Amino acid sequence: MQDINCLPLYNTLRRHVKGKSSLLASPLAPPSLPVPENAKLFAWVGDEILPREMAKVSVFDSVVQGGDSVWEGLRIYKGKVFKLEEHLDRLFDSAKALAFNNVPTREEVKAAIFKTLITNGMFDNTHIRLSLTRGKKVTSGMSPAFNRYGCTLIVLAEWKPPVYDNDNGIVLVTATTRRNSPTNLDSKIHHNNLLNNILAKVQSFATESCDHVLVESNNANVDDAIMLDKDGFVSETNATNLFMVKNGVVLTPHVDYCLPGITRATVMELVVKENFILEERNISLSEFHTSDEVWTTGTMGELSPVVKIDGRVIGEGEVGPVTRKLQSAYKKLTDDSGVPIPTYQKL
Repeated sequence: MQDINCLPLYNTLRRHVKGKSSLLASPLAPPSLPVPENAKLFAWVGDEILPREMAKVSVFDSVVQGGDSVWEGLRIYKGKVFKLEEHLDRLFDSAKALAFNNVPTREEVKAAIFKTLITNGMFDNTHIRLSLTRGKKVTSGMSPAFNRYGCTLIVLAEWKPPVYDNDNGIVLVTATTRRNSPTNLDSKIHHNNLLNNILAKVQSFATESCDHVLVESNNANVDDAIMLDKDGFVSETNATNLFMVKNGVVLTPHVDYCLPGITRATVMELVVKENFILEERNISLSEFHTSDEVWTTGTMGELSPVVKIDGRVIGEGEVGPVTRKLQSAYKKLTDDSGVPIPTYQKL
């Protein structure tokens, strides 16, 4: 743990460097935060909990050197961590697939999560970005042989409501960037190297129609981008899994090219429980364009209705009855289940 007596000297040196070095000075004014309360949050990095401005990893860490890290997104509802065990299963599976060594134990990861939440007083309406990097290297470079310190655990908890408009719906556009093939980088490994998704996200706010040609600019005004697989079938969006409804049947794409999301699996169970017919198969883009309802699923946004894709209005252009019913079922599930945070007491 960091010696608290060293902090005054550290802060003095930090202020001196900031005051003297133009190389470190940003020309931009400090931005406002989406949730101002997050300005004073504490995050877990390595083996200690630190205030936001001090929560940093080494320049030698693998996540900096090559995006060499795995991650999970978690949500907190009423003093409980929803689907915690499922997320930890995937975290450790991803770390194993990437041949990480000196991985913290499951109980150590849980302890860091709970410590972070309790320190911040975050027991509801909270999202956690849980990351596990291959760790710090002894010298810069790609080789895992340079990783001799063990993995770096990061627990970033923020006050964060669902990131999409789940009452009125969202708008999607189809990206030209195709989803990674498992022959190149298997999407079932939940890794931090998200450039494939980021390139699609860039197109979601940088696309407009001009003389019937897709031109990239800076004003698409859509929420996310649909990504196709190498054969042209719909895979997922840049951040979420996809579902559609046609004639009362709920359909979702195969997960050959996309992450088999935990929220996706949860919603699939709810679809069956609510007595809807469920099909998992290859789905073309035109089927999504002509569907009755569409929604996305993900920890960050939960169930988010889609009202327009590529300029085509979906159904009646509003949240459909199947979506509404599943949103309600999902909310009840988050209210009734989850792993309790130690010491939390419901008021």
